[in-house]
Amino acid sequence: MFAAMGRVMRRVGPAELTLGAIAAEAGVTAGALVQRFGSKRALILAHWRQAAVAPAGTPPDPVARAASPLQALRATAALYARLAASPRAALRNLAYMQSDCADATLRRHVLRHARAARARYAQLVTEAVAQGELRAGTDPQALARMIEVTLGGSFLAWTLHRDGAAATRLREDLDATLRPYLSGKSRRQRDKSHAPPVPDAGA
Repeated sequence: MFAAMGRVMRRVGPAELTLGAIAAEAGVTAGALVQRFGSKRALILAHWRQAAVAPAGTPPDPVARAASPLQALRATAALYARLAASPRAALRNLAYMQSDCADATLRRHVLRHARAARARYAQLVTEAVAQGELRAGTDPQALARMIEVTLGGSFLAWTLHRDGAAATRLREDLDATLRPYLSGKSRRQRDKSHAPPVPDAGA
């Protein structure tokens, strides 16, 4: 049911999200949803509660596939970019955020997830420092907050400016935030990966 609701939310904004549309997507009747949840707001609350207890071992794909803590941090930009697959999609997601934050109960759930995300960033920063990817002495809590602000701000800026692909802009902005904290090893690896190809001497 929650998966069906998510698919509908990717197509329509808060005003068009109805129990009837969700029921049709899930292949059940609207009456069955009313009997089970009572209202659309109750269904949304149930969705947030379910998300809050999702297994810790099922992180989003880009982060799960990351080969290192630093790569996992960079992969978070790809997750945000999914919310801005198009200008219309970005505006829909902003509308849902506004709607959720205007409801005191829903806002508590959104806040819980935001805090969990920031804690995850801090954990990845700590691991990146331990593995020598980020400079020793980096404050995990401070950098985690900067990452959160960068991703959210970059998302908003792209929604307004729409210059290039959202994924590119978010990745560039996050890299700019991380750059001062990179260790010498990470800087050398990054410079090498961005170096132009060496011309073939026989060409």
